[in-house]
Amino acid sequence: MMPTRLPTWGVPAALVALGVVPVVAGSLRLAELSGGAAVLPPDGRYTATPLPVVVHIVCATVFALLGALQFAPGVRARRPAWHRRAGRVLVVAGLGVALSALWLNQFFPNPDADRQVLYPLRVVFGVAMVAGLVLGLLAARRRDFGRHRVWMVRSYAIGLVAGTQVLTLGFGGAVLGRAPVTTALLMASAWVVNLVVAEWALRWPAARTGPRPAGALA
Repeated sequence: MMPTRLPTWGVPAALVALGVVPVVAGSLRLAELSGGAAVLPPDGRYTATPLPVVVHIVCATVFALLGALQFAPGVRARRPAWHRRAGRVLVVAGLGVALSALWLNQFFPNPDADRQVLYPLRVVFGVAMVAGLVLGLLAARRRDFGRHRVWMVRSYAIGLVAGTQVLTLGFGGAVLGRAPVTTALLMASAWVVNLVVAEWALRWPAARTGPRPAGALA
């Protein structure tokens, strides 16, 4: 019996769906900053220092949507040149996401619960995302595509956390409530969920096919 496999576009479509809500929210915030009507709750921090907010939203949109296409095996196989060019764009966009997030985390004031729980985590995962993108790029330049894939998948998982936070806050908040500490912990749990799924995905082909016989090609 042939092993069950996901459709070629199943994973990219799921990742796009996960990023839709934060992308739409970011687009509405950009429209507001450009003088449009305010649809989202007002936040004076964004209007006071709009540049890092704009950088973060634009880079996150590119990183989420273009990054999802990199998970389509058919695109990688049939258009390797496109995969490489898109990958360079994604590294730049990912660095923009991580560095702007670190800036916003450092200089935008946060509530006490948010500050105590999320501030150190944002520092850790922001630095980890930068490191992962750099290590992934260096691995690709060495043509070590196995390590390149590992670091890029992990970096993408960190960068896509806003989409998962929509789910953890939605379902978790409905069950546990909306207390400040609870909300902060639910947001933090999204990083754990994303990285657990990423590590499972990186190991899934080996687990699915089982151990290889001695002498088999890797």
